[in-house]
Amino acid sequence: MSSQSSAAVISSAIAAAASRSESFPDSRKPIGSIRFQPLPLSLSYCKSGKISSRICAMAKPNDAETLPSSPSSSSSVDTSLSPRVKSLKPSKTMVITDLAATLVQSGVPVIRLAAGEPDFDTPKTVSEAGINAIREGFTRYTLNAGITELREAICRKLKEENGLSYAPDQILVSNGAKQSILQAVLAVCSPGDEVIIPAPYWVSYTEQARLADATPVIIPTKISDNFLLDPKDLESKLTEKSRLLILCSPSNPTGSVYPKSLLEEIARIVAKHPRLLVLSDEIYEHIIYAPATHTSFASLPDMYERTLTVNGFSKAFAMTGWRLGYLAGPKHIVAACSKLQGQVTSGASSIAQKAGVAALGLGKAGGETVAQMVKAYRERRDFLVKSLSEIEGVKISEPQGAFYLFIDFSAYYGLEVEGFGLINDSSSLALYFLDKFQVAMVPGDAFGDDSCIRISYATSLDVLQVAVEKIRKALEPLRATVSV
Repeated sequence: MSSQSSAAVISSAIAAAASRSESFPDSRKPIGSIRFQPLPLSLSYCKSGKISSRICAMAKPNDAETLPSSPSSSSSVDTSLSPRVKSLKPSKTMVITDLAATLVQSGVPVIRLAAGEPDFDTPKTVSEAGINAIREGFTRYTLNAGITELREAICRKLKEENGLSYAPDQILVSNGAKQSILQAVLAVCSPGDEVIIPAPYWVSYTEQARLADATPVIIPTKISDNFLLDPKDLESKLTEKSRLLILCSPSNPTGSVYPKSLLEEIARIVAKHPRLLVLSDEIYEHIIYAPATHTSFASLPDMYERTLTVNGFSKAFAMTGWRLGYLAGPKHIVAACSKLQGQVTSGASSIAQKAGVAALGLGKAGGETVAQMVKAYRERRDFLVKSLSEIEGVKISEPQGAFYLFIDFSAYYGLEVEGFGLINDSSSLALYFLDKFQVAMVPGDAFGDDSCIRISYATSLDVLQVAVEKIRKALEPLRATVSV
């Protein structure tokens, strides 16, 4: 595909995606060769013939789209959506990831740095355990809370690695950590409660709070503080309505790791508020770079009964498609979450659960298998930090865990790009990178910090080297006007 036709496909696809998402810029606002359209893809671009038929085939109408009614159709049918669902914001991570995948399928060579998904295969022994489960006929419903074998293995893991003692009836296995988090929020939050969320934050925290009719209370952090929550800021935000504090360490999207001393300060503040619980998202626990170390919040003095610990298998064990996560916490809260799960999905896949047992059998912190993955992530991190730090105007907080860089590009905001238009926020800059240089990254406003863009380095070093060169070339026309 020629560069000209690639640009046309990208521009049309981005515009179509934007028209389906309120989280993108104003649908009537032109940005360079991209003009966001108020109509969804299937009604505008597919009819215009300006876009690949493959993209049209993947198009999904939004709730604003209305197809022409036949004369005989009834106009009295109410097909409106509930206010609760309509108020939800789409995940910009998923929008960008799906868009990049669509463009690749259309022949555009997009470098995909948006998805938070390991590029490694699931460890062989883990996959074989799943295959054996199928061959042996272990393909029926399991206990709603998860098979006893897996919950016992999780208990051993928490005891040996985190210093936490739980019984199997304090563990709930779910279809991914995302489900574990949602059920925990729904179980403990009432309408009007406040959920305290440090920013930058994972995109789903705020929306899951809203699903519980709770109010997200955002506490900004600073890149100069490595995006770590300042205990004084936390204390100033707590009220009698404060119900849940969500912490994520190592962090998505920043890669920041909370040192034990800071968590202890936070714990002392939490202890002053009888209603305040803590949800500790530890899904990136094993992807951590020495000398940083992981501390489970529930292991701190007086925090065991207050803490809901969420973890899973997707990140450390490269098992994203297996959909397996778990919650550990006070028995009555876990039971409430189990009741929710029983009415929503029932238990996780029997096959995935057998694979989970094998994953926990790889050794402490995933053993040598996970250690090799972490070594590769660290090499990629080091390369990106060194390379991107050399670009004028770019600010970076070196991540201590996970596989993300959250980079401050705000020095380039307010600048005009010939043939594109004004770059005035993280969304327009991300669209510029994608439209003109075919690099897909996630705008920071999706994570509550519009000054930054998130890069996932869960891809090969060769790909990252090409991506860095493209980012340099993209910023070159602007560099002379950047004030540092």
